[in-house]
Amino acid sequence: MHSTTHKVGDKLVPALTIGFISLFLLSSLIDLSLVTRVIQSMFSSVTSHFGYAWQWLMVINFAVAVLIAVTRYGKIRMGKQAKPTIGTFRWLAMIMCTLLAGGGVFWSAAEPIYHFITPPPSFDGLVGSSVEAVTPALSQSFLHWGFLAWAVLGTLATIVLMYAHHQGGVKLRPRALLYPLMGDRLENHWLGSVIDACSIIAVAAGTIGPIGFLASQLGYSLESVMGIENTVTSQLGILAVVVAVYSVSAFTGMDKGLQWLSRLNVVGAFALLLVMLVFGPTQFIFEHFGSAFAMYVEQLPAMSLNTDAPAWNSWWTWFFWGWFIGFAPMMAIFIARISEGRSIRELILTVAIGAPIVTNFWFTVLGGTGIFFELQSPGSISGPLNDAGLPAVLLASLSQLPFSSLLVPAFLVLTTTFVVTTGDSMAYSISMVVSGDNEPSKFQRLFWAIVMGCVAAVLLVAGDGGLNALQSFIVITAVPVSLLIAVTLITGPIAVMRMQLHEKEKAQIWQPECASSTI
Repeated sequence: MHSTTHKVGDKLVPALTIGFISLFLLSSLIDLSLVTRVIQSMFSSVTSHFGYAWQWLMVINFAVAVLIAVTRYGKIRMGKQAKPTIGTFRWLAMIMCTLLAGGGVFWSAAEPIYHFITPPPSFDGLVGSSVEAVTPALSQSFLHWGFLAWAVLGTLATIVLMYAHHQGGVKLRPRALLYPLMGDRLENHWLGSVIDACSIIAVAAGTIGPIGFLASQLGYSLESVMGIENTVTSQLGILAVVVAVYSVSAFTGMDKGLQWLSRLNVVGAFALLLVMLVFGPTQFIFEHFGSAFAMYVEQLPAMSLNTDAPAWNSWWTWFFWGWFIGFAPMMAIFIARISEGRSIRELILTVAIGAPIVTNFWFTVLGGTGIFFELQSPGSISGPLNDAGLPAVLLASLSQLPFSSLLVPAFLVLTTTFVVTTGDSMAYSISMVVSGDNEPSKFQRLFWAIVMGCVAAVLLVAGDGGLNALQSFIVITAVPVSLLIAVTLITGPIAVMRMQLHEKEKAQIWQPECASSTI
């Protein structure tokens, strides 16, 4: 009986996942406008009913994680290894590149300028496109890509998974987040398979969307820079190259392709950051990073729990919170896979504090540069933004700098490698969950990498509405996933206390052995 249940559970996850993706694709090809209307209606309903709850979830998750980090529990090492299994630089590179993804380039240039031109309602009376709007615009962007967002992606959930896997012996799957309460009862239960499938669908939607948008954005960029006509055919060609690269990386494995890509990303991002600081508005960037970060930290509670403008929150804060929550279980699995031997304090301070500060500075460099040029020459950035949307902001900002003919291609390559890294790591994580194996086979990883690329291709052919609908859908899938993440507010502290108890028991066993060997 036990083995039969196990078989059903193993088959149910891929059946639910592939079945849903196939249904979504088929529906989009038959009547994309209907699919878009249904999803937008569901999106509005979800944000209006769950947006406030997500705000509290994000705040409490961050607060509990930081509290654990600063107490004695922070010293606990996760896993069975006394030392980290992956070097610190590679570990940091993989975390930054996977969690930041391509949004770290395009959104970092575009979001601050959006808030600068049209200030958020919480900053009542602020005049858009004014000097006074610079600091609030950056601080609002910091909120969406700061402490709360990073914390939900890889702190409490990662700790629970590490405990469940290494002390409890269960597989690294989303259902393991319930292990401290349920034990191993979900390991072979259909409910565990449904939990896993919901998490996979959410992260697949969140990964396929950026892959497809990257193709359309690169198509626009190549047309602007090189005069290559931006058509569906050219976008499919770009997509084929991107999918081929991250598929090869996924096939070669985490120890080769993914680590190499992550190191390349970090080195490339650091080099481009230095170039922009040297040739860009350096003083403006540092001054406004300091003032915006101070405002962000000072007003963090008020900004995080602001409920004055539900319509605005639906398309900004609640959208981002749903997005990050939807990603959380699979991202936590990825971080757990690469974090054995790290202390809880090291994990939390890196993911929830250090990485957000680096991200906020990155946003100031790219977004602040665009704001500076818009102040100097009104319309130089906002004009392209209004005409061509988000991808135009980065190109417009870079074109104002010296050596723009070199900077633009360099940033396009960087954006591509960021998205490639995310596609690679998520193909790996999905394969882990479906197979129940920490080292899924090469062909399983390749299969999921190609599936995501094929879905993106079909949606590109169907039109931008398909990609927009898919991106909105991750917010809908965040509803069941948010319930799972909410449980970690309880299972996280439970896991930490049990891990400490386990360490004490090991120490008590070790001391008599040492004494007897001395005698």
